[in-house]
Amino acid sequence: MSHTNQQTMTGKTIGFIGLGIMGKPMAKNLIDAGYDVVGYNRSQEPVDELVEYGGAAGDSPRDVAERVDVVITCLPDSAVVEKIVRSDDGILAGVSEGMTVIDMSTISPTTTEELAADIAEKGASMLDAPISGGEVGAIEGTLSIMAGGDEAVFDEQMDLFEVMGETVTHCGPNGAGQTTKACNQIVVSAQMVGVSEALVFAEKAGADLEAVIDAISGGAAGCWTLDNRASQMIEGNFDPGFFASYQYKDLRIATDAGEEFGVPLPQTSVAHELYKSMETTGRGRDDNSGVMQVIEDLAGTEARID
Repeated sequence: MSHTNQQTMTGKTIGFIGLGIMGKPMAKNLIDAGYDVVGYNRSQEPVDELVEYGGAAGDSPRDVAERVDVVITCLPDSAVVEKIVRSDDGILAGVSEGMTVIDMSTISPTTTEELAADIAEKGASMLDAPISGGEVGAIEGTLSIMAGGDEAVFDEQMDLFEVMGETVTHCGPNGAGQTTKACNQIVVSAQMVGVSEALVFAEKAGADLEAVIDAISGGAAGCWTLDNRASQMIEGNFDPGFFASYQYKDLRIATDAGEEFGVPLPQTSVAHELYKSMETTGRGRDDNSGVMQVIEDLAGTEARID
């Protein structure tokens, strides 16, 4: 499927590094919106798919940075982002004055601040703009985007954010986006664990699981997990919209930051250990709602409908 007829409508060339479960649909949405997109990924297959869709292929992060106006990264963790930015053929080596780097990964706020300083030394700007909404949000362009960095730079890139997301918020200086994302994950994981415990409890007590979900969704317990995941959870469908291993990584960021800033995070620490158990039991590639399986293991039962 080619979109070349739209390619030069926008006059802004975008580099997109990290074409994974989230990055690939986000990059496709930018192509659909008429942007020239140069993609790079550690494995080649998603790059080939992007080229077929109307994008171009970059040879390295440096090559991408040399060919575009704005570089977007959507990568698994702090270590990978640091490598992609700082290695010999990384973004820093190819970035030039006046450019913007938008990191949409979820990484440590302090790492973000350090990378932003390095990019600023090259006369370029960085926004940390982590995302929430899972694979569906990435495909539909309805992500929640939390951005840190210079407000004028944020405003300049609003056209891109509006293609990829629905709720776009400037949260403060560099690092503030990552801090907000940590807050997001604290609440999301609490929902996932809470709903899991409720469903396993309902199963053991002999209640109708679908009725329980219907009954509590409309009241004070109503939340994203009940609306978007509970019906799949009781079918044992844990196909990933967001990997449990990424939730674990995000909770490590939150608990580490809690140490750093002297904030007790008692509930988050429990969620952290439960997601660690997802990893150690080989379920890291399940959806983050799959944490229910750990609760089921502890209870010696499965909360399923026939």
